[in-house]
Amino acid sequence: MPKKKLQRFAEMKTFPNVLQPDFGEVFRKDHPFKGRWKNSYFGNENPIILELGCGKGEYTIGLARNFPGASFIGVDIKGARIWKGAHTALLEGISNVAFIRTRIELIDSFFGKSEVDEIWLTFPDPQLKKGRKRLSSSRFLLSYQKFLRENGLIHLKTDSETLYRYTHELAVRNNFRILYTTEDLYHSGIQNDILRIRTFYEKQYLEKNLKIKYLCFELPYGTIIEEPAESGKPEFF
Repeated sequence: MPKKKLQRFAEMKTFPNVLQPDFGEVFRKDHPFKGRWKNSYFGNENPIILELGCGKGEYTIGLARNFPGASFIGVDIKGARIWKGAHTALLEGISNVAFIRTRIELIDSFFGKSEVDEIWLTFPDPQLKKGRKRLSSSRFLLSYQKFLRENGLIHLKTDSETLYRYTHELAVRNNFRILYTTEDLYHSGIQNDILRIRTFYEKQYLEKNLKIKYLCFELPYGTIIEEPAESGKPEFF
């Protein structure tokens, strides 16, 4: 393992804004902050917004800078990536942000019912061969239902036509209320400063003239979620 990466792993153990529980601590177990993030960690009643698969935390940090009246948590399994966002937050004194290093499959071990207001999925792996691994699949949406408030928002930004169409079809098939949908965000006329936060990879996509897709929909609590026909044999949960 490169020396720089090892150094960052060591530094992250000292970062007060990063949680790195061992797998055994949260596999089928509740993290100590579950249901207690507002009072025990952030010390306020502000809305909590997650970025899942946050990478270097650029979007999480961008949101936190722009909205000091909300709390933001970036989640990723790659520690070397999270280091960048966590380090930036500490340097700039951004106190309304935290990072969790864990697998997204374990995310409902960290949050209690209705504890989260919104979820951002910014350029997640489209998982072209394994639909169930998509962070917008019915499998994951059912997990999000456990802690997202009633009709909480799911935001998807992606350069992937496949992921965008799959998620849109899933939302339509399950009668989720769609607030925004566009296959070309920066030529859509949507005036929203949040959507103009651009990650390193997004800038690369734009330089290649790739169109950025955006979808925002409400996720109702406790509903059965059916997979779209696009994914093959429908799955019911």
